[in-house]
Amino acid sequence: MLNFDWLSGVSAETAKWIFLIFFGLIGVLVVLIPNDYVFEGVPQGDRRWWNNLKLWAIGVLLILSFIYYIF
Repeated sequence: MLNFDWLSGVSAETAKWIFLIFFGLIGVLVVLIPNDYVFEGVPQGDRRWWNNLKLWAIGVLLILSFIYYIF
């Protein structure tokens, strides 16, 4: 149904680095999110490090990047 023949000239190594760059850009965008937006709904005194969604998002991106780098 979809024709991806135009991607046949892209090597696996190039595709891997393109995805790793995309993950890096997503990570930069995650870091730029304001903390007030990240901790929305959590009272100021009850904010803990495990409530920080930025850390969780960066952690998931690092795991995915490592898996993509290996394979």
